Amino acid sequence: MDSIGKHLAEGLNVVEAVWARYAGHTVAITLYLLRHSGLSFLHTRRPGLQFARAATLFAATLLMYTSLTYVPLADATAIQFLAPVLVTLWSALFLGERIGIHRILAVLAGFIGVVIIVAPGISLDTPALLLPLGVAFAVSFYFILTRMLAYPEEQDFTQFATTALGALVLSCALPFVWETPGLTDVALMCAIGMVGALGHFLLITAFSMASASLLSPYLYSQVFGSALISVTWFGDPLSPTMLAGTSLLVGSGLYIWWRENRRAL
Repeated sequence: MDSIGKHLAEGLNVVEAVWARYAGHTVAITLYLLRHSGLSFLHTRRPGLQFARAATLFAATLLMYTSLTYVPLADATAIQFLAPVLVTLWSALFLGERIGIHRILAVLAGFIGVVIIVAPGISLDTPALLLPLGVAFAVSFYFILTRMLAYPEEQDFTQFATTALGALVLSCALPFVWETPGLTDVALMCAIGMVGALGHFLLITAFSMASASLLSPYLYSQVFGSALISVTWFGDPLSPTMLAGTSLLVGSGLYIWWRENRRAL
């Protein structure tokens, strides 16, 4: 999905690319919920939290696709994976969860990994690497808000609200930024929303079958997938600092997962 978004954002206005991702996802999930739940999916008891959650994801997506017009896909994706490490920090600050010295050290290692990736770009006066750092912060708050909305009665509306707010806002802005796409871009604009909806559906299905602690390490396959696509599709190089920083980031996240799993045994 991010690869298609990068391709679209390089040829069209970034708002148009994000709109395609949000509109397609919203149409797909709305049709699914109408068939599954009727109009009852429109009910929520926590509209404020739902709005805040949707806004954080919207900000993350807009920042991510903007960054991809300047930053290699692999670098942006790697920096984005500071989010799971930040969630550990926010869970202590906002949810009152206790974190020990091991997780504090893992959080610090994750920050060091990001600094290693970002520092060369900043020194070369290319601060666009700060954009995916903003993505990481936005996504981390998105995860925390998702945890706060983890009630069965909120599940359907949560799925709908994930992209519906962004789709509405972007549809209003679209006439002011519209650039007529070619046939290939039209096909990709249709595909990006479907891929996004499919990804969320697979995540929801997976979490209904297994625990988050079991599944979370598999999320890091996105880093390696993006590196492969970054090289083969966009011809971006993998710098030594990117590889070193990514190793620290992924390692810190996996260490937190390992500690959580060990404590649960």
